[in-house]
Amino acid sequence: MMGGFNHYVIVKFKDGVAVEELTQGLEKMVSGIEHVKSFQWGKDTEGPDRLRQGFTHAFLMTFNGKEEFDAFQSHPNHVEFSKLFSPAVENISVLDFPSIIVKP
Repeated sequence: MMGGFNHYVIVKFKDGVAVEELTQGLEKMVSGIEHVKSFQWGKDTEGPDRLRQGFTHAFLMTFNGKEEFDAFQSHPNHVEFSKLFSPAVENISVLDFPSIIVKP
């Protein structure tokens, strides 16, 4: 069964970055964009160093479909926030994909 569309981002922030301020800004930005169906994030606490590859934080946004994701990508609030977020990141990996729901 097909689900919605996901935007999955994992990052390692640069040393000295005010991560709490960035995540609060991200929460505020996402809350103001109606295209985002859900948003959750967390900091790794359990991953073995050899598997974590330096990444520390994960962010997952879900959308009803690719159209909503595209609208989010070009939304002025997202474009503006990216100018703050991108310079704070040392390493990033992004996956954008339609969900295949196995167990709802």
